[in-house]
Amino acid sequence: MNNSNKDRIFSEAIKKPQDFVFDERVAAVFPDMLLRSIPGYPAIIGMIETLTAQFAQNNTCLYDLGCSLGASAQSMQKGLRAENCRIIAVDNSRAMIDSCIAAQTGNNAATRIEYHCDDILNCEIEDASVVVMNFTLQFVDKARRRELLDRIFAGMRPNGIFILSEKVRFEDQAVNKLLIEVYHAFKKANGYSDLEISQKRAALENVLIPETIKDHRDRLIRSGFKSADVWFQCFNFMSMLAIK
Repeated sequence: MNNSNKDRIFSEAIKKPQDFVFDERVAAVFPDMLLRSIPGYPAIIGMIETLTAQFAQNNTCLYDLGCSLGASAQSMQKGLRAENCRIIAVDNSRAMIDSCIAAQTGNNAATRIEYHCDDILNCEIEDASVVVMNFTLQFVDKARRRELLDRIFAGMRPNGIFILSEKVRFEDQAVNKLLIEVYHAFKKANGYSDLEISQKRAALENVLIPETIKDHRDRLIRSGFKSADVWFQCFNFMSMLAIK
């Protein structure tokens, strides 16, 4: 990757710390940021293609909610075997959506991705057979997470799947502390400095609010999903598969 696309956003000391924002600077380095910050991210994206091939139903919609640069939507596009489907990707960052639209030029896939700049809390979910939220719910106000999942469930077809990937915390404080330390070691091994790790953590503190795996599973079951289980976990990052 060109050095200009390396994530160096927090490499210099910041005098006035601010909350993390998905702006143009972040969009420009986001692929590198994801690869160096989320253990197992390529595996999760790859399996979305496989799960789409198996679970997407004819004449339905597929949603990537909080799509950022559209990696999940593009994986669904590659795996799609069902006929007469729509792929809808939504994000509230104008910079991210503009980058997605620009990158789609020259893509000759049979099913185009429809990119929308909007808050996912305003997004209508209809006739969905596959819905993905990759590291997105953690940025939604905790008081509105149940409401969002209820709406997703209501807009899904029977036997449709919901893929939820999140950073999580653990009720056992010793385990939680250990996995945070291991995660920081993972980031250092990927070239981030102690300063970068510390400053990014501070920027996310009031923005990214993680919950436990039990919190996520219980909420999904309360929303009506007949099953909700972890299919991937590495350190304090996991992905769940829920089936309507």
